[in-house]
Amino acid sequence: MRLTLYSRGAAREVTGSRHFLEVDGRTVQVDCGAFQGRRKEADEKNRRVFHDPQKIDAVVLTHGHFDHCGLLPVLAGQGYGGNIYATAATRDIASLVMMDSARIQARDREYLAKQAAKRNEEFTWQPLYDETHVLAAIDRFVTLSYRRRLPILDGVVLEFFDAGHILGSSLAALTIGGGGTEGGLRVVFSGDLGRRGKPIIRDPERVPAPDFLVMESTYGDRLHDSAADSMEKLADVVGKTAARGGRIIIPAFAVERTQELVYFLHLLSDQRRIPEIPIYVDSPMATNATAIFQVHPECYDEEISQAFLRHQKNPFGFNNLHYTTSVQESKNLNNLKGPAIIISADGMCEAGRVVHHLANNIGDGRNTILIVGFMAANTLGRRIREGQKDLRIMGTPVRVRAEVEELSTFSAHADYREIGEYITGLDTSRLKKVFLVHGEDGAQEHLKKHLLGLGVPAVEIVAPDTKYELA
Repeated sequence: MRLTLYSRGAAREVTGSRHFLEVDGRTVQVDCGAFQGRRKEADEKNRRVFHDPQKIDAVVLTHGHFDHCGLLPVLAGQGYGGNIYATAATRDIASLVMMDSARIQARDREYLAKQAAKRNEEFTWQPLYDETHVLAAIDRFVTLSYRRRLPILDGVVLEFFDAGHILGSSLAALTIGGGGTEGGLRVVFSGDLGRRGKPIIRDPERVPAPDFLVMESTYGDRLHDSAADSMEKLADVVGKTAARGGRIIIPAFAVERTQELVYFLHLLSDQRRIPEIPIYVDSPMATNATAIFQVHPECYDEEISQAFLRHQKNPFGFNNLHYTTSVQESKNLNNLKGPAIIISADGMCEAGRVVHHLANNIGDGRNTILIVGFMAANTLGRRIREGQKDLRIMGTPVRVRAEVEELSTFSAHADYREIGEYITGLDTSRLKKVFLVHGEDGAQEHLKKHLLGLGVPAVEIVAPDTKYELA
């Protein structure tokens, strides 16, 4: 048997996960994500042809974040006719994310074409895909529950385990040979590994003994705050900002991060630890994603199950909370009087309604910009997090006068200590090597050193388009 691993996305960088496992000439692709970053760079990277879709035999999707599913419509549009394996919740989240992306691209093209026409310039840019390509991708999904074994190729068995990252997220275990039993060789892809003790969804599950583990490393050089400390800081930020009459602008991904923030704000409101000020979720996709959360109770942890299923209490709705959907409702938030919290996508501040909220609020010293997740290099969110004072938002120079605060506990990614604890908590009797993907250079080097110090036998930082022979 010949077994080869390589990556053509999220190798020595964050976002754009596309990993490949060749088994005797047949190819399994794990994730098909879009690169996220500076707009021009992202567009160029996402247009490159990385693989002949006709030569891919199966696709495995670990979860529904854009940087893991965002190019599936391109794959389908270029002729991929095989199956895309995912959990049911991941299928629903990915369908929402991909369709939202197609619609945003269509609106962007219309806007940019009008601007070019005003300048009498030729305009040739086209979206990566449209809604028909999204539907073609959705048509290829085959859903698989956690801990159910399914042959996806001759001699290759897939099993999903809960990754505890977002709704439906999975670690994907591929067993090759040996009849798909313990006698086979097991390669596990982490997707994005979540954290223990997070609200709403369950803790990451332990996978059976792996021979090779392909592990994300987004926070490979950072430690998160404790949940208790972050709840206290969140209450403090809201209280101080409200006292000076300001707004709290929270850039947050529409899937998982927004629902978690709403849940924590609900708790703080019930405990009267924050003032009664209006809270707006200004993201149509977040509103739709919240509806998907409500129809997938199989992914809930016990606390949410008790509240939602047994006591009919909605963790995602309370008196002060408002979901906006229309463009006009979003624009009306500019005219708010008094303190408010606005949670809006995109999480990296590169697109979406949050860009407009930042433009309207970042120059006011009464306001607070609250960073609650990872910001990729060269994004507006990263520049804000790093404390840059002079920015350009939508082409206009702005001076940052608002306070900038960060809460790392809301990250859905495990930090380096949690990754180490997860790996050493596995049965490592068969483990030959850990491959690191989905991380920046410094984070990966730090995590490699940390894992080797814990006794992991070998750690390799995956280089783009480099083939690693596993058998």
